[in-house]
Amino acid sequence: MSRTRTSLLAALALLTGSSGAALLSAPAGAATASVPCTVDYKVQNQWDTGFTAAVTITNNAAAKSGWSVKWSYAGNQKITNFWNSKISQSGTAVTAANEGYNGTLATGGSVSFGFQGSYSGTNAIPATFTLDGVTCNVDGGPTDPGPTDPGPTDPGPTGPKAGNPYSGAKVYVNPEWSAKAAAEPGGSRISNQPTAVWMDRIAAIDGVNGGMGLRAHLDEALKQKGSGELVIQVVIYDLPGRDCAALASNGELKPDEIDKYRTQYIDPIASILSDSKYASLRIATIIEPDSLPNLVTNAGGTPTTTDACVTMKSNGNYEKGVSYALDKLGAIPNVYNYIDAAHHGWLGWDSNLGPAVQQFHKVATTNGASVNDVAGFIVNTANYSPTKEPYLKITDTVSGQTVRQSKWLDWNQYADEQSFAQALRDKLVAAGFHSGLGMLIDTSRNGWGGTARPTGPGPMTSVDDYVNGSRIDRRIHAGNWCNQSGAGLGERPTAAPAAGIDAYVWVKPPGESDGSSSAIPNDEGKGFDRMCDPTYGGNPRNGNNPTGSLANAPVAGHWFSAQFRQLMQNAYPPLP
Repeated sequence: MSRTRTSLLAALALLTGSSGAALLSAPAGAATASVPCTVDYKVQNQWDTGFTAAVTITNNAAAKSGWSVKWSYAGNQKITNFWNSKISQSGTAVTAANEGYNGTLATGGSVSFGFQGSYSGTNAIPATFTLDGVTCNVDGGPTDPGPTDPGPTDPGPTGPKAGNPYSGAKVYVNPEWSAKAAAEPGGSRISNQPTAVWMDRIAAIDGVNGGMGLRAHLDEALKQKGSGELVIQVVIYDLPGRDCAALASNGELKPDEIDKYRTQYIDPIASILSDSKYASLRIATIIEPDSLPNLVTNAGGTPTTTDACVTMKSNGNYEKGVSYALDKLGAIPNVYNYIDAAHHGWLGWDSNLGPAVQQFHKVATTNGASVNDVAGFIVNTANYSPTKEPYLKITDTVSGQTVRQSKWLDWNQYADEQSFAQALRDKLVAAGFHSGLGMLIDTSRNGWGGTARPTGPGPMTSVDDYVNGSRIDRRIHAGNWCNQSGAGLGERPTAAPAAGIDAYVWVKPPGESDGSSSAIPNDEGKGFDRMCDPTYGGNPRNGNNPTGSLANAPVAGHWFSAQFRQLMQNAYPPLP
């Protein structure tokens, strides 16, 4: 399963080519098309007074170093916000021109941009588009999606889309996890909680060792749905060279097997999710935990660098794989893609967060992907960082010293996940993601209750005494990620708990191991990582501290009864 690491306080070079260019590659032969350009105009979300739209222009003529697209509305549509282009409007006439980073448009190349608008009455798709004065063909959808009912669901021409898919919806309870939880003493208290379904290898699509495959989970989700709305959470987790900075959740695909990832993993998943049988479900996909954050912090120039991460940054297969997943899954009307964004103890330094935002925008605007394929981001996947530190604020001082000087925070800008998620969201929107972007926080193991939980602020004798006495996160170091001793269940899954937060979720199913405490042979490609060994003295990614891991843990993803019982014992809010 997914792990987490801390990052050293070190400036990282900006990622090459991560300026967010929206230039896309077109299929071979596009340059010979008989029309000079084509336009794909899609209304993605629509409600009674507004809408969002995505536009893709494909140039079949000579290459361009700048471009301008024009159209006119038949109704009273007004564009109010836009991204990946500069849009101006005079009456019904609209002009969209390139930004500085996406002006190059090759022969056969495409560029995508999006916008929000208002309207009343009807919202007809424009009949004619021009690229630099030349009329293009239109590939768009229906010419008049028409008004729709207001409320949490905003239907567009291709099917229902919700601003926040979790609002007003039940969330899928995985019966396989539920049965294991219920079999533990006291486990029935939480066995009805929703958890994610992990597609952590190709075989999981059809089901492993007689277990439920993706279709079986979707069929069960339809039964649980009834007449209301339901979200099913599916973790997309099988990149080539998976998790290059840890061994416990290495995957089955070799670093260069990107084609196998596309054709044997993503394509079959997309085929199943796009089945009209499942069109009434809201499907939240969690895209590749740990992959892109590893490229930011562990792929060169710092003590946390690993050869495997350098390889994955060099071959580009994390980026290509994530972009491909966003593109294929984002094209399905009832799928909501959430990209993994690590946690505050990994990306919470300015030297990491800025490059991370650029990295996220790069994969969301290249290789066929668009920012419109991204519903949001998730933080704290499978990690232990608290949602909120009730007795510790990053602005606190002790004797004139900021708490950021403490060994625990180490100059980090954030003390907990919610403040990190909300700040990250603002930076992502500023970088070009849509303003309706939503964040998820994994709260499955970050409650930190029990007798060790502080009941108030720490002593004011020093910044270290204050922070260590105040923090509910009782880990030895924020970089410790494997089967943590003393951890407890966190907030129960909840929709829209705070501004910008779509939901608290349990993506990591409580009771599933992070990795084995010692080497255990297996056929899943998962190795032995010393960070799961309670006797190990640590490495640069955790400040060379003890791991704080539980003993006798099984292979990652396998049931770990002792951990599950500890999580219930230390739950916060406490279990009844």
